[in-house]
Amino acid sequence: MKPVRDHPVLYIVVPCYNEREVLPLTSGLFVDELKGLVGKGKVSERSRVLFVNDGSGDGTWELISQLAQKGPWIEGISLSRNRGHQNALLAGLMEAKERGDIAISIDADGQDDIGAMDEMVDKYLDGCDIVYGVRSSRDTDTAFKRGTARRYYKLLSDMGVEVVYDHADYRLMDKRALEALSQFEEVNLYLRGMVPLVGFTSTCVYYERHERMAGSSHYPLKKMVSLAVNGITSLSIRPIRIITTLGLVISLLSFIGVIWAVVVALTGGAVPGWASIVAIVCFMGGIQLLSLGVIGEYVGKTYLEAKRRPRFIVSERTYEDEGEEGEGTKREGGVDDGE
Repeated sequence: MKPVRDHPVLYIVVPCYNEREVLPLTSGLFVDELKGLVGKGKVSERSRVLFVNDGSGDGTWELISQLAQKGPWIEGISLSRNRGHQNALLAGLMEAKERGDIAISIDADGQDDIGAMDEMVDKYLDGCDIVYGVRSSRDTDTAFKRGTARRYYKLLSDMGVEVVYDHADYRLMDKRALEALSQFEEVNLYLRGMVPLVGFTSTCVYYERHERMAGSSHYPLKKMVSLAVNGITSLSIRPIRIITTLGLVISLLSFIGVIWAVVVALTGGAVPGWASIVAIVCFMGGIQLLSLGVIGEYVGKTYLEAKRRPRFIVSERTYEDEGEEGEGTKREGGVDDGE
């Protein structure tokens, strides 16, 4: 389908999990940005901000419903339970695919520069199907987070995963790109690595990231590590190949060691000792357990893929669903990623 370049309908997709503290601040900024784009004639007046409630327990959905009642600019959908950031984001993108021409995904905390949407839309109007929001610097991060982020992107690249450095989930996608993304049926989601696989014409917009406007982060170290592991194991089988190579190397060394031990025994030069034996046993045991863990991660993902559970289930909308009941849920099936 050829993208609509003239006055496209824009949906700003905002996944929300326990964001009641920050939404009163950022919702107005999203709407103001949308109105500004409409006023400049860049997008249609039918454009909307779409909040996706990811099973929040702090009244976020009630707040979204109230915001939606105040005017036509805000809409919302609520998932039946917490499905994790990536699944909630996908739910919003698939909803936007059915209702708009382009979608910009952004977090609810106000850290990403909302003003960068102007340039994103300009790039789309110039012919790009995907526009990545990329941080121009990481000065606001701690030294630990800055260092680990850079190493992680480097690791992903070494593992053969196509990624955009310093890009999270702030991006614009047109309807054609969203249609292509919907054809990816895997249930272990890592959208930062999946979107580049879509292809089409893409570019980057650079922006400064700010401090969170209110509340606390809902993405602690544990979840970040989980997302990092999921990103590698969902998009690359190179860790399995590394294990195979390591196994071959250790087997070769072991074979040489056996020959050496036999030669030493035959020449009468064997010296009794337990330290070397303990060291070898511990080393081999550690390698085996690590290898089993990596293989188990892939087996577990295969198990989840085979079950084909829904990636998300939309339970409520602030607007009337135009399709048949349950159609959207069945169409975008998948699995809970456990976040």
